[in-house]
Amino acid sequence: MDHHSSSSKSQTKDFFSTPALSLSLAGVFRNVKEKVVEDGEEENGVEKSSSENNGGAWQSEDDVVEVDEDGEVGNGKKRKKYHRHTADQIRVMEGLFKDSPHPDEKQREQLSKQLGLAPRQVKFWFQNRRTQIKAIQERHENSLLKTEMEKLQEENKSLREMIKKACCPNCGLAISNKDTVMTPEEQQLRIENARLKAEIGKLRRMTEVKNGTSQQSLSIMASADELVNPISMDCHNGFFGLEKSMMLETLEHALEELIKMATLQEPLWIRSFETGREILNYDEYIQEFSPKISSNGNVRNRIEASRESGIVFLDISSLLKAFMDAKKWKEMFPCMISKAATMYTIFNGENGNINGSAQLMFTELQMLTPMVPTREIYFVRYCKKLSNDRWAILDVSIDEIEDNIDVSLMKCRKRPSGCIIEEKPNGHCMVTWVEHMECQKGPIPSIYRSIISTGLAFGAHHWVATLQLQCERIVFFMATNVPTKDSNGVSNIAGRRSILKLAQRMTSSFCEAIGSSKCRSWTKASTKNHEEIFYTSRKNNNEPGEPHGLILCSVSSTWLPISSTTLYNFLREDSRRDDWDVMLFGGPTKTIASIAKGQDHGNMVTIHARSEENHSNPWVVQDSCKNSFEFMIVYSPVDVACMHAVMNGCDSNSIAILPCGFSIIPDNMGTRPLVITSKPEEKAIEEGSLLTIAFQMVASSSPSMEMSMGSLETINNLVSCTLCNIKEAMNYVDE
Repeated sequence: MDHHSSSSKSQTKDFFSTPALSLSLAGVFRNVKEKVVEDGEEENGVEKSSSENNGGAWQSEDDVVEVDEDGEVGNGKKRKKYHRHTADQIRVMEGLFKDSPHPDEKQREQLSKQLGLAPRQVKFWFQNRRTQIKAIQERHENSLLKTEMEKLQEENKSLREMIKKACCPNCGLAISNKDTVMTPEEQQLRIENARLKAEIGKLRRMTEVKNGTSQQSLSIMASADELVNPISMDCHNGFFGLEKSMMLETLEHALEELIKMATLQEPLWIRSFETGREILNYDEYIQEFSPKISSNGNVRNRIEASRESGIVFLDISSLLKAFMDAKKWKEMFPCMISKAATMYTIFNGENGNINGSAQLMFTELQMLTPMVPTREIYFVRYCKKLSNDRWAILDVSIDEIEDNIDVSLMKCRKRPSGCIIEEKPNGHCMVTWVEHMECQKGPIPSIYRSIISTGLAFGAHHWVATLQLQCERIVFFMATNVPTKDSNGVSNIAGRRSILKLAQRMTSSFCEAIGSSKCRSWTKASTKNHEEIFYTSRKNNNEPGEPHGLILCSVSSTWLPISSTTLYNFLREDSRRDDWDVMLFGGPTKTIASIAKGQDHGNMVTIHARSEENHSNPWVVQDSCKNSFEFMIVYSPVDVACMHAVMNGCDSNSIAILPCGFSIIPDNMGTRPLVITSKPEEKAIEEGSLLTIAFQMVASSSPSMEMSMGSLETINNLVSCTLCNIKEAMNYVDE
């Protein structure tokens, strides 16, 4: 919102650039209820003058009150007369005012001699001119305030209409409807509404005068308080009550903590003999940092702290740009981020680059299951160059900002977190990631309890593993010298890139569809086998890239005592597909093309078809993703003619896809060994996996149609039967 302030200042400067406008502004001061004092005393930035000098009356900018030499006139009272400055005197004083609005005593003495005026006259002229400018600025800000308020009221009206549509006409309570979900337009509307309210907060402060808040401000404040909004911002004298110098000091202090957290070893970080992971020694942390940024000692909160390092196959410039752009940042972590937005730019970078830039961001973190609630976090992201080859990306929640945010959203906050990025000579980067979060304790599904309570789900290891996978994918996408074995079945680079782009969109769409974001309303289905299956629906009117109509999504998450690597290889192997796939195939399959997108053979895009040629049967595009934290297999049927076009290099954005698939998370903490043994086969038995299965289907080609029970039963049976087939193929029987 600084652009409004700077704009008003520049307009004011131009407005006062000519002496001829001086006289026309004299009337402004007769309406301002402040007094000018002698001796230069200031209260709230406005100077007053004693009544013995001017009787409390306002002077015009070119008038000075004088008492007649005889001292009395007629009725015995002192008579006041006004001294009008000449045009040359005004021109000279205005010239000095542009450079020095607050001249010191020496400057006033020099000016009084030059112009033939008393020092007091010069002093009063400058006092009055400063007050004039303030009055004009307030009028200008009030005009801006009115415009912004009208826009905000329109936004508020739209939000209220949305709420009315989702409420019962009889009782006024919200209707629980699986089809009532927040559209991207509504999300953007709420973000824009939050920004506008922030501007209202700043302008409200600007209209305050010495004797209290003006009537116009009171009216605006009352209207703003009625807003239905997830965030309440208050910008004053900088940002959310913090002057920019204080904000910078807070960020630098947090950055210092991040650097130490990323570099110090024992006793701050202790490596666990059981898991091999580093564990934060919290007593040592308190002693080392005496944290200024805290949660006010809420004992109900859970602390999650983790650190991880790894080589990333991407140059430092591309990495930094991805972190400082909310859209690119979300695309880099599709399995972890369901929503991301830059709410406000606090500092712009130095000389047009990102060094020193800071912005208030909002994110919604997710796991790929409807069973685990999302985490909504507001934080400040600060980008700082530490040396020629080292940069820091700091994420931190700040108390002064959180005071202005809806308490219901503040279930999770970031202590100084982020990453230190060091550029390597080969163009790669070493990334050291620190994730330090504080979250309210809440119910956790039993199968996810260990992975969440240990901080793995949203910890540094997950972030680094995902970043490495995505950056490797980008490198393979840009490569031009790919060996034939890594691009089998595709004849040209354009076709290879088009297939990789389609696969990336397919996986991102899958992650967005099955998470527990508040954009989705999930309902638990009633099943005969008492399985935990959740379903939701959404309507696609004209969104390209997926089928038109009413779309159903059904998801189930379960724990299996099967090695995650074993389960992943089973599901991605072409030869075993007929063992579990109940929807797309009814016989053996063959591979049409296979394209590598990473060094590990498990990271690959493949195109499958039935062994028996039949042009009416679609091909299946499958994207297999593997890192040290999570495995994903995402696939979608695609028309044969469309896939031929994509393989020849045509743009794949217009192809409608509806991905299904699996998410597999290793879970070595799910069970404990009953015996101590050195036999590897015995150890493997105790390893488990968290498996999520998801199917999507078009329930109706018309978005206006309601979901039928037949469609719901069909898609839930797909999930249930697929899970049964997997268990049977892996020789696992439920107890």
